[in-house]
Amino acid sequence: MFYQLPFSRTLNKLIFFLIYLLLGFNISAEAHEIRPAIADIIVSETNLLLEFRLNAETLIAGVNLQGVTNTDDSVESEKYNRLRALSSPDLAALFKKEWPGLQANFTVLAGEKKLILNLGKVFTERAESIDVSRDTIISLSTSLPFDNNLIRIGWLAAYGPLILRQITNEEVSYSSYLANGDLSEGLPRVGKITQSKGKVFYQYIVVGYNHIIPKGIDHILFVLGLFFLSSNLRQVILQVSFFTVAHTLTLALSSLGLIFVPSAIVEPLIALSICYIAIENIFTSKIMWWRPIMIFLFGLLHGLGFAAVLGDIGFSPSLFWISLVGFNLGVELGQVMLLTVMFIMFGYYFGSYPWYRSRICIPASVFIAAAGGYWFIERVTFLT
Repeated sequence: MFYQLPFSRTLNKLIFFLIYLLLGFNISAEAHEIRPAIADIIVSETNLLLEFRLNAETLIAGVNLQGVTNTDDSVESEKYNRLRALSSPDLAALFKKEWPGLQANFTVLAGEKKLILNLGKVFTERAESIDVSRDTIISLSTSLPFDNNLIRIGWLAAYGPLILRQITNEEVSYSSYLANGDLSEGLPRVGKITQSKGKVFYQYIVVGYNHIIPKGIDHILFVLGLFFLSSNLRQVILQVSFFTVAHTLTLALSSLGLIFVPSAIVEPLIALSICYIAIENIFTSKIMWWRPIMIFLFGLLHGLGFAAVLGDIGFSPSLFWISLVGFNLGVELGQVMLLTVMFIMFGYYFGSYPWYRSRICIPASVFIAAAGGYWFIERVTFLT
């Protein structure tokens, strides 16, 4: 039974809420976390080719991904988990069998005419563990009518967000983050689409923000670890500033292709950074001289993690810096929102009490450390 704090029922409820926040995500949340599907499109005057990287289990199970960040939150979670247990070849074969019923949910318009898509290759990647999500790659094609109308692409809103990338001369000439069943802008059959700078900037702000809230549970826990050592707003801002400068640096360098570190190295180290910060909170009652240095180093790692997200989305080369700045701004807005809520809930009201450390900081840090340690073991086991 959780210890009943004698001084405040309100505080007790807040601590329960925090534990729910940390554990309600499920420490193994990443295994069932929903990631946007990616579709690469090649358009010519007469043909269209599409290659999707998606989660086939969610489509076959009929999971409604609108407003859901984890498949365990869906009413179809049991069916989804049964599909997760299938072998990769069996899942690919089942997707082919189910395709006639799924086809209508994929939209390709030439002008106002909806085109019929032909299913080609279906390949499901092998996952080392049933607890880790896997991608299925499908190839679609169709012939285009001889009317030269612009092409618009999208899919069912329930399938979740879709990252659409047009490939021209073997590079990304257009990218868009489509949510809520939105269709892409009209894509020309010859040449490149001209994208609005303002629209691209806003789009990448949204992507960056969503990568923190609600999808970036590992980054959320790292920032919470920075918060709980000290409720002093100035000290919190100082720590987050070191983190921001560092992840901005590696995000830019990695996106430019100047540095590259494999995910097999980056992801376990990000988990370890969460664990370290939380453990330091438990054994240290104040910010020591080395903490900003460690935060900066860990920020470099998290920047490489952010860069992997941008790598999936892709950039239009002419709008690279607008996209990069927009994404980074979205990340910062997510962090500021998180810290503002936590400061109002905990720091402002309870931060000056002598029991803040023993009854809020340490218990919260124990849960954060447990999550980081679990992810470290899971990522090392899966990625190696």
